[in-house]
Amino acid sequence: MVENADFQDINQFEIPDAVLLTGNVRVRHEGVVLTCNKAYFFQKENYIKAFGEVQMVQGDTLYLNSKYAEYNGNVKKAYATGDVVMRSPESSLVTDTIHFDRVQQEAFYKTKGVITNRENTLKSNSGTYYVKEKKYRFLTEVELKNPQYTIKSNHLDYYTNSGHSYLFGPSTITGKDNFIYTENGFYNTKKNVGHFLKKSYIKYKDRLIEGDSLYFDRTKEFSSGTRNVKITDSINKAIVRGHYAEVYKKQDSVYITKRASVRYQVEKDSMFVHAKKIYMTGKAGERIIRGQKNVRFFKTDMSGKCDSIHSDQKNALTKLIGKPILWNNEKQLTGDVMHLIGNNNTEKLDSLKVLNNAFIISKDTLDAGFNQVKGINLYGKFRDNKLYEVDVVKNNEVVYFMRNDENELIGINKNVCSRINMLMNEGKIETITFFDKVSGTIYPEEDFPENARKLRGFVWRIDEKIKSKEDIFPPEENEDEAKIQAATAKDNAKPNLPMPIRKETLNYGKKNTPKPKK
Repeated sequence: MVENADFQDINQFEIPDAVLLTGNVRVRHEGVVLTCNKAYFFQKENYIKAFGEVQMVQGDTLYLNSKYAEYNGNVKKAYATGDVVMRSPESSLVTDTIHFDRVQQEAFYKTKGVITNRENTLKSNSGTYYVKEKKYRFLTEVELKNPQYTIKSNHLDYYTNSGHSYLFGPSTITGKDNFIYTENGFYNTKKNVGHFLKKSYIKYKDRLIEGDSLYFDRTKEFSSGTRNVKITDSINKAIVRGHYAEVYKKQDSVYITKRASVRYQVEKDSMFVHAKKIYMTGKAGERIIRGQKNVRFFKTDMSGKCDSIHSDQKNALTKLIGKPILWNNEKQLTGDVMHLIGNNNTEKLDSLKVLNNAFIISKDTLDAGFNQVKGINLYGKFRDNKLYEVDVVKNNEVVYFMRNDENELIGINKNVCSRINMLMNEGKIETITFFDKVSGTIYPEEDFPENARKLRGFVWRIDEKIKSKEDIFPPEENEDEAKIQAATAKDNAKPNLPMPIRKETLNYGKKNTPKPKK
């Protein structure tokens, strides 16, 4: 219905079947008001062509301005071109040409467009706006710019009201200090939090976080990962793995659990460490690593177990706490507490301390029995990561199978003393020296009874020795791993639909990360 026009004219020769409307033209049709400077109104077809300062208004939800527009009242479709601006209460779109379907409440464009709202600016070569959902869908070369980051994708669904963005296919989010890649992700541009699936990773300057499901909070600089999590720390030469991890960039800390492990680069070798829970805090060169419960570690020439571990990178000191046991080559060492001291310059082991109830056991070269040294404390020195000298002090007891140069058994030495010094070569005792209050006897093998050949507290635990990096995981965790991987395969078979944010990390800021027990 034409509500106003300063001038109306009918010219069947120039414009057949049309009414020419000029000056302050105003037309209304089922909730849409069209205004312009000039219009051709085809009353039979219920069709209008509008020229000059064209504006179509749909309630308070949509405003469409252009130089030229057409509207078909029968099918309720509009077409606008020439400096097109489409505005809603939440955003505005600037493009060259746009189509609007009032029935479907959809507007789409196939020319370069720029969408702006309070937080973001989006650019794309084509897109569709869904009025009821207040959503844009972009399918080619879309770029969302925010003062803090830039999102790029070939398929992005953006909700103007909530600021929610859903990313499908190869997509990136680039910030000043971080970079995110995903092929199925969600990002809340108002709260600056995101959740990413399918081949996703988060990259900081010196840290790469990968996992089946990643959560990210830009404001709090917090990230978390679930299932098949891998964190690569390039500065500290470490790779952290597990099935749940939290990374606090501001605190420079990492927490990981569920089949947690850390791999260090040590000279030309690698050290693998497992614990139920692992905490890593501090900057490069000052990093502290704590492992809690069922700690197990492996290196080519050394492995061991304990209840907990505390490693201080600055002091190059690693403490094995709670029933520690260490295997170095063919030697087994136990005690109440063990300290491994490194050299930060050479990145090699320097020395070893075993405090309280130190006990060394190694098999005799021809399996005649076990060489044993027992005392209060033990102090060892390493050369090229091999134990070459050991001092054991206080209340020492020894059982030692003595052999000559032809490796023939001379006798079995059993004695007590205050201090023992041992020099080793290729993992074998080369010389042993007893000091202070030495008392003992060298027995012929046939005169030394079997029940006297093992010192009190002797337990040979070679069957527990960790012989490979795979052995750092106890059997029960290997069973859990099989279940997790089966669930992962099942989930990957499902279509990648937009996902809700995981509840387990939504409230992470309301609780403090538990501190490890000392």
